[in-house]
Amino acid sequence: MINSAKSFSQTFSSGSENSEAARIMQVLNQASFALDDIVLYLDTHPADPDALAYYQYVKNLRSQAMNAYTDQYGPLLNDQVNSGTEWTWANGPWPWEGGMN
Repeated sequence: MINSAKSFSQTFSSGSENSEAARIMQVLNQASFALDDIVLYLDTHPADPDALAYYQYVKNLRSQAMNAYTDQYGPLLNDQVNSGTEWTWANGPWPWEGGMN
């Protein structure tokens, strides 16, 4: 079982901005995959306490990674836009322009 005391910020070390963004995305992708996988398992094993604990861990890790990416590089999903005065979803470089989102 993964040590749930380990925080998201301990999962990677500092580096260049692009490599940090890539590391955050890697954690986010891995946590998203693990979350989908554990949900499928829980569909057939709803009372497994280890699976429920792992679900909570992975859900928290994914949330932390999503928040870290959004805070540093902007929203990945359009429901993460936090501007009340201007729609900023389309601001910044797109992936084909060298952007990460």
